[in-house]
Amino acid sequence: MTATRYDRRMYAVMNDRRAAAVYATAGRRRLLVGTHFALTAVGVGAWIGTVFGPGLGPAAAIAVVMLPWTLLTGMLNGSTRGLLELRGRMLDERQLVERDRVRALAHRITLWLLVAGAFGAGTYSVLTDAPLQAAVTPLLVGVLAAHWMMPLWVAGLRVQDDPGDLGDPGEDFGDGS
Repeated sequence: MTATRYDRRMYAVMNDRRAAAVYATAGRRRLLVGTHFALTAVGVGAWIGTVFGPGLGPAAAIAVVMLPWTLLTGMLNGSTRGLLELRGRMLDERQLVERDRVRALAHRITLWLLVAGAFGAGTYSVLTDAPLQAAVTPLLVGVLAAHWMMPLWVAGLRVQDDPGDLGDPGEDFGDGS
């Protein structure tokens, strides 16, 4: 099967190295993933606050978070060279195996988040005598967001440094090795 114009364009975008310095090392990618995680948590929390709470203050937080979150999402996708965004026919065998590993690990992490969430919602309901519904809906929204983003976070943390992109040798290890 041949690549379409869309496939070639997406491949070019995902392999554009102009911003590679931002995510060239494991330490920088960890910072990107952590920041993206924090922005996702703020955005999801603000959305839950907008839907289930009074006032429009949380809606403003969503507006503020959206641009940096979108930029970081693009940087993380670029750091993985489109591992999760490109169609399978655009990836080589090594990338296909890595994509499967990333998805499997993300799935396991999300499973344990669901288990912890179910336990936490049940505990909340028992300890506060509140209806279970009060805890379940926001919890499900949070876990849904984690399920959606987890493969990107896992891929961002697992990607290997390119030999040509290595910066200061002691940057990530602190011992010069």
